[in-house]
Amino acid sequence: MRNRFTVGMAVVIAVAIMITVPFNGLPSLALAQQQQMNSTTPSFQNTNSSSSSKPLTLNSIFKQVNNSVVQITSKTPTPGVVNPSNQSTSNGTGFVYDRQGHIVTNGHVVDDAKVVDVTFPDGNRYTAKVIANDVYSDIAVLQISQNSSQLQRQLLSSLKPLVLANSSNLEVGDTAIAIGNPFGLSDAMTTGIVSAIGRSIPVSAAGFSIPNVVQTDARINPGDSGGPLLNTRGEMIGMNTAITDTNKLSGIGFAIPSNTITKIVPILIQKGYYPHAYLGLVLGTLTSDLAQGAGIPINLKGAYINTITQNGPADKAGIHGSTTDQYLKKHLGDVIIAVDGHNITKAADLMNYIGQHKIAGKNITSPVYRNGHAIDLKGRLAARPSVLPFLTTRTALPSAPHPPIRPPSSDVIPHP
Repeated sequence: MRNRFTVGMAVVIAVAIMITVPFNGLPSLALAQQQQMNSTTPSFQNTNSSSSSKPLTLNSIFKQVNNSVVQITSKTPTPGVVNPSNQSTSNGTGFVYDRQGHIVTNGHVVDDAKVVDVTFPDGNRYTAKVIANDVYSDIAVLQISQNSSQLQRQLLSSLKPLVLANSSNLEVGDTAIAIGNPFGLSDAMTTGIVSAIGRSIPVSAAGFSIPNVVQTDARINPGDSGGPLLNTRGEMIGMNTAITDTNKLSGIGFAIPSNTITKIVPILIQKGYYPHAYLGLVLGTLTSDLAQGAGIPINLKGAYINTITQNGPADKAGIHGSTTDQYLKKHLGDVIIAVDGHNITKAADLMNYIGQHKIAGKNITSPVYRNGHAIDLKGRLAARPSVLPFLTTRTALPSAPHPPIRPPSSDVIPHP
């Protein structure tokens, strides 16, 4: 297990306006995503279930999806130890994504492992290769090893992918049902509600964060990472990913929304990576106090630019950050008030919108408030820098597969 999530005073936006640098790989990536989604079995595709659909009983839901939820066992070498027997073992949960043998789980469940074991509720265990592990979204895709054995053919023909619901339809108060393998114990169900939407949780890679996360009070324990969060129709609304510090009995869990999985996984399968967009800004939510001190109308809502990455995409695009004068007085930079026609009222709004609707290479239009006037800025989103420089130094961490986190406590969104 890698301790992916430690939420302190801030969360990070990971998108970039870039006017002068195009991203040539976009058409093929977008096409790959569409082709992959079109080729996937209809039972998997993102659905908008009718609100008139009758909810199922908990017993029926468990029976319906149980064979689609698996236990993931991964082994990774202990740092600095050559002996193969000295490996750390972690257990987590995953779910059947399609009938081609793809299993989806959290990236921190498989960690650095290249091959893992996948165990179905009937006790049958199979070897799976890790074909993609996106550290930015904490999503990993596994492929059950292909061979010509009769057992393998029978397995693939019997796989039942989970149905992914449209997570944008979620509302606070909706019933949430979690299924996983807590503490290595298989086939467990807990229930609760969707207690918040649009949260952000950080990943360890360069300080970026996962947007649009679903918050739930359904009990999620170590070992449940990568398991499904379901609605009352047995459709997947999110992938359980992180919990708050259980020592404080806060009982808050977080799940990657199903729409994020629908968007990212097909490209991970096709390309082995996902072109996350990058902004290179430190944003903060504009408050009435800040606005009054800066001479900005107090009724103006938006996200102000705190700092920008030197020589980064936003810097090259001419975005203005905040400055501090010789008297240590802060002068606010540009204030982003909308993006592509969607109003921005807080810093997380921009991250959530771009994280859900944009990839590197896409264009955006964003009016900003500067020196008493609104200025329209048009730019092209760039790809994030390589994560490799940020992962070169690692330390030995506990082997539990599901790290506790602390909830966000600030609307300031920094960038390293």
